Amino acid sequence: MARRAGSGGSDADVIVVGAGPAGSTAAAYLARAGLDVLLLEKSTFPREKVCGDGLTPRGVKQLIDLGIDTSVEAGWLHNRGLRVVGGGVTIELPWPDLASFPPYGAVRTRLDFDEMLARHAEKAGARLHEQNTVTEAITDERSGRVLGVKGKHGPDKQPMQYRAPLTLACDGVSARLALSLGMDKRADRPMGVAVRRYYTSPRTHDDFLESHLELWDHTIPEQPRLLPGYGWIFGMGDGTSNVGLGILSTSTAYGKTDYRALLRSWLDSTPPEWGFREGNAAGKIAGAALPMGFNRTPHYRNGLLLVGDAGGMVNSFNGEGIAYAMQSARFAAECTVQALARPEGLAREHALRRYPAALRQELGGYFRLGNGFSRLIAHPAVMRAATRHGLPRPTLMRFLLKLLANLYDSREGDAMDRVITAMTRLTPSV
Repeated sequence: MARRAGSGGSDADVIVVGAGPAGSTAAAYLARAGLDVLLLEKSTFPREKVCGDGLTPRGVKQLIDLGIDTSVEAGWLHNRGLRVVGGGVTIELPWPDLASFPPYGAVRTRLDFDEMLARHAEKAGARLHEQNTVTEAITDERSGRVLGVKGKHGPDKQPMQYRAPLTLACDGVSARLALSLGMDKRADRPMGVAVRRYYTSPRTHDDFLESHLELWDHTIPEQPRLLPGYGWIFGMGDGTSNVGLGILSTSTAYGKTDYRALLRSWLDSTPPEWGFREGNAAGKIAGAALPMGFNRTPHYRNGLLLVGDAGGMVNSFNGEGIAYAMQSARFAAECTVQALARPEGLAREHALRRYPAALRQELGGYFRLGNGFSRLIAHPAVMRAATRHGLPRPTLMRFLLKLLANLYDSREGDAMDRVITAMTRLTPSV
């Protein structure tokens, strides 16, 4: 397909800031549509990212839609469902059989995953520029419209700037572009924090992702605390396991806990034969913030679209972010393609305003439910009761798996699917 060069003094048709899952996905879709896409990444590939490395079927669906081969032969480790541990009970929940999503999840390190998506965008025609750290937006002095970006390039941090009619902010939780325009995060939406570490472990091969619902803080032995969050153990299939935990901002312990010490304390309580001890550690403990439930809005303003973590698109129910980063990127790309096919002015703006509307329609009610859930489990008594009385009930747990993982058929599903569909539609959008 012929590539359309940026016009009117622009360096591209679209600038995409950040080559994580959101940015690379958006860049691939935009380039396929024939737009000249400039993809700016502050790091160089391959590079690490803090993540559980596990994808539910919702995330796998986004990869398939993008044209990524998710087969075992292509290097993916498949899983059959979620194993939930808590209150002395262990239950294995297979991923639901749905028309809308594949019947398997997958695992792949972000070190490999992110570069694969970035190279996929390059093959589609996007121009990837690494070592470009964007610090702020360039705006029109009179209208405030975003005209491009500026920042630093290369190891010697030379000044750089690029201009384009539209910019997609896919710069993650740092959200530098949004902050440069005064778009702060919302205090009424939850945040999370996650820490993880790789360990050489015999549990490296596992057909299930494993979630531990009772996260006890034993850093002060005489005062153990049950925290609102969960621990995970994801076998990587390469001799290691990704082990970590996540905590919600709705907890009084948020910001007051040594999360690295908490991870060590929790892992010290696991069986020694699992190998989650200091001598088997494959790297340092790393942490990251999780912006949840649309915690930064508006998602479109004056030529700038917030995509993925930059717009707070992590699921408050389970901490999943990759699937929503890629889904929002697809929405953003579709609206951008339609906008740039129209003349500047009201017609173009009308197409761009479809982006936040599409996000609210698709995810708004669900995220609102998740935000309420995060406040509910902030109470240790609620979490303890839910674990004790919920886990022994397989039917209830299958329903909760569908709800918490956002895996249901909204049109032709079973009774559980119809209940969840009604819940999300009746809940006001965030």
